Amino acid sequence: MSVVVNRVRRGFYADSVALMRIARALSSETGVLEASLMIGSPSNKALLAESGLLAEAARDAQADDLVIAVRARDAARAEAALEAAERLLAGGGAPAQGQAATESAPGIAGFGAALDALPAANLALISVPGEFAALEARRALERGLNVMIFSDNVPLAEEVALKRRALERGLLVMGPDCGTALIGGVPLAFANAVPRGEVGIVSASGTGLQEVSCLLARAGCGVSQGIGVGGRDLSEAVGGLMTLAALDLLESDRRTKRIVVISKPPSPAVMEKVLARAARCRKPVVLCLLGAEARAGRKGIAFARTLEAAACAASGKRPARAPAARTARRGWIRGLYSGGTLCAEAQVVLMDEGHAVQSNAPVPGAQRVRRGAAGHRLIDLGADEYTRGRPHPMIDPTLRNEQLARVLRERGVAAVLLDVVIGTGAHPDPAGMIAQVLRGAGPRRPAVIASVTGTDADAQGYARQVATLRAEGAIVARSNAEAARIVARMVRKPSRSATRRR
Repeated sequence: MSVVVNRVRRGFYADSVALMRIARALSSETGVLEASLMIGSPSNKALLAESGLLAEAARDAQADDLVIAVRARDAARAEAALEAAERLLAGGGAPAQGQAATESAPGIAGFGAALDALPAANLALISVPGEFAALEARRALERGLNVMIFSDNVPLAEEVALKRRALERGLLVMGPDCGTALIGGVPLAFANAVPRGEVGIVSASGTGLQEVSCLLARAGCGVSQGIGVGGRDLSEAVGGLMTLAALDLLESDRRTKRIVVISKPPSPAVMEKVLARAARCRKPVVLCLLGAEARAGRKGIAFARTLEAAACAASGKRPARAPAARTARRGWIRGLYSGGTLCAEAQVVLMDEGHAVQSNAPVPGAQRVRRGAAGHRLIDLGADEYTRGRPHPMIDPTLRNEQLARVLRERGVAAVLLDVVIGTGAHPDPAGMIAQVLRGAGPRRPAVIASVTGTDADAQGYARQVATLRAEGAIVARSNAEAARIVARMVRKPSRSATRRR
């Protein structure tokens, strides 16, 4: 019989990534079955209750409290886990797996003290619970700072109000839910070590910005600025406010010579605004609106169907030669993605190659996954239904690896597509985690085709990640789009009998 215990730290906040790492460290302790650290907001308490981790001690926790929740085999182990959590919180959190702890920066008591310590600062990165993010962003704007909002769950009305206020003050609001930026050569949040250069990127997608910037780097090009705008910026409600403002900034930036805009298809009205603004730009613009149909007759605008094509157009390099034909396999395709935009790009490639596709995050032309329906399925494991109460798979690939082990045993599966995203904020060795699963799958497993988004300057090392995957028999493509093309040309529809599951 297990026991569940909670402890509440009143008026305490810590970064969500640090809390996830502490929870992972506690879960690895002997006798600890499950652990979670969350702020005491109503939605988080509901998650804890749904998971059976909410005890009486935390039912009155407030949104500015921290709840430490542990399920253990007995009370003694549960209490030991709570004490371990307290020590980790006092020490600044658990280091990332495979990384040593580093000395913490001197403590800063509040926003004003931070500005006193960095008087030349012109950007604030907001990573607090969504309930408080708009307030903090507004404070930063009023002090004349550009803002990057890493937080999600910010109300749409607040996003619109913040972005309008930023425009009034001549500032940028990147986000909410902005996971990636490259500002002045500095990678922020999930990003990669790429050289400075002449290509400016405006992106409503974090992994889209990462993939294009890394492909540019490997083509010998660099990035002047990588401006994330948040996934809702090109919606009807927000109206592309920051996308248009970012285009203005990059057009006036002397370092920037070419511009790439990355997004899933905008609303029709916003699409027209972006097209009109790009047509007026004095610099060449590449529009990569995944799943949207290309428009003709727009001077100075190139349309890219994929992230790979966008990087080629911006770098002036020709696309790589189509991969050689591989041994044909009959069966279904499964895609397990940590990057939502990489999942979207793979759907586009498979459909362009004549395959019907299902996904939990379908692009135009794809179908939503239906329970029990046969077919090719590409899953975005970073979507909300997979990350509620869990770390994002780029931080902790445990969920993806569990899914991978299951898919490798699934009858009728011919090939599995995977993305591996490295860089700041990401797991220290995602390829090593995948390799463990592949080693246990046996020789008769489906083909595994992967791509690595990253560079050799990243801490995980692009070449090391590629070598790790290849050592376990995975095919590693030069881009996410190429991986999808390889699979599309390898796989044929299975026979009826092969679709029966074990």
